[in-house]
Amino acid sequence: MRQFLVVAHDAPASADFPLDALASEAGRMDLLARALNAALLQSHGIREDTRVHLVIDGVTVSVDGATVRNLHPDERSIAALLRSALDSRDDAIGHQPAEPSPGVAVYRMDLEATLDRLAREGPIVQLHEGGAPAVEVSVPEDPVFVLSDHRNFTDEEVDLIAERADARVRLGPRPLHADHAISVAHNWLDTDGYTQY
Repeated sequence: MRQFLVVAHDAPASADFPLDALASEAGRMDLLARALNAALLQSHGIREDTRVHLVIDGVTVSVDGATVRNLHPDERSIAALLRSALDSRDDAIGHQPAEPSPGVAVYRMDLEATLDRLAREGPIVQLHEGGAPAVEVSVPEDPVFVLSDHRNFTDEEVDLIAERADARVRLGPRPLHADHAISVAHNWLDTDGYTQY
């Protein structure tokens, strides 16, 4: 299993955003849709060994590649799936999720609680341009990759992640967009550290 936790900084934690203006009027929900696309979709299929967790203003939307249904590759469709998930946030009770559709769960959990929950499932690996080069790091088993959207982590987020991270890894010599970093991380795992093709 591989997991990706993406921290959103501008996206609304409500379903009140337009699907036709994701980049300009939806708090950059387009970036989250692209991250979900990169993490779960592959050519002619879905990565069933992958889960994605989007932390949006105190709410975590989790999508499981093994059980999600009706996941299409276009940003608008993915954003509609996220909007439907966020619309059910009031049905989540404490850390018991609401499950608005197959493979989608909504938790009333912030970054700290989500990190603590996922740390029990695998090592926390922060993807960061200041980390150790991936080619020098042993490929982790069942990793939970943590990355930010288009904004840097806040100081509080940096501290929370640093306290829990088992590793900090750089995927290349240049900074990458979140969705591109997810694709490269997949390739790193798929090739066992770029050794098997």
